[in-house]
Formats: sequence, C-alpha cells, structure tokens
Amino acid sequence: MKNIFLLGLAIVLITSCESNVKQRYTQQSPEIETYKQMISDYENQNWEAMASHYADTAKIMNNVTEKNAKTIAEEVKTGKEDASFFSSWSYVDGESEYEMVTTDKGETWVNFWGLWEGTLKSNNKVYSIPVHITARFVDGKIVRELGYWDISKIVADRMQLKEKADLEIMKDSTMDAKTSMKEE
Repeated sequence: MKNIFLLGLAIVLITSCESNVKQRYTQQSPEIETYKQMISDYENQNWEAMASHYADTAKIMNNVTEKNAKTIAEEVKTGKEDASFFSSWSYVDGESEYEMVTTDKGETWVNFWGLWEGTLKSNNKVYSIPVHITARFVDGKIVRELGYWDISKIVADRMQLKEKADLEIMKDSTMDAKTSMKEE
C-alpha cells in the first residue's frame, strides 16, 4: 500500500511538472505565420503591408551591426531601391524553413532559412542566395531583425556592368569629339 501511494505521488509530481514546462521550440505559431506573411509581402513588394509586421521602433540589421541598424522606413526605402534592379525575385518554394524559439530570458524569436532567387535586369542573370534571418517578436510585432546573406556576386556583376557602360560612354564621347574635329 505504501509503494502504491509513493508511485501515485511520483506520477502526480511528474505530470504536474510537465504541464508547467513552457514549449521552447516549435514550427507552428502565430509569430511564424506573421513572418511567413512578411516574407510574402516582401516577395510581392507590398511594402506597406510588410512594414505593418514591424514595431515602429524595430531595429533591422541585415548584413550590418547594431550601430548601423535601420528603421522599417529605411528598410522599405532600401527594398524599393533594390527591387528596381531586378525583373523578378522570390524565395524558392520548398526551400524555406521556419522555427520559433523561446530563450531562457523568455524572448520569442523566429528563425528563417530560405533560398532567394532574383533576376538582375541589366544582365538577365539569375542569382541564387541562401539566406538566414532571425526576428525577435514582442506583442506580435517584429522588434529586432538580423539577416545574413552574401550579395558579393551581384555587387561584382553590377560593378562590371557599370564599368562596361562607362567605357561605352567614354568611347562614344571620344568618337563624337573626333567626328566634330573632322567636320571643322
């Protein structure tokens, strides 16, 4: 009888401890759904809707340190400028993963991994870039975002294209100057 009582007490203690444990990791949450919508808004260049997922005081650090963090207004401006260079962009279907983590401090973070593809207008070349972004949520809004990806190939190609265009302009200017000298 004493053993049955102790066994019952142990079961009650174990189950009560388990029910008080907060889930610290998941792949399904309202924050993940919000982040999926934010990614969709970015892909569709729906800048106003994208901005609505961020707190007004959000710090956005995509490939920069906190010292150079952007506001959501600055990030939208950058997004619009970036979009002007591409004929299309999106994250590849089936290549995105999301998870939500609750830290030891009780902070809620959503991690995103995806494969971004974009076609540069100036050379019609498709770029595939692995991306990782992590975003902290407070009261359903993104308050801090850190993103990491390598755009060096795009930057190098854009610089080469600009250099080539500049050389063509110089060549045309030289040709025009020679033609005008001959005419005089």
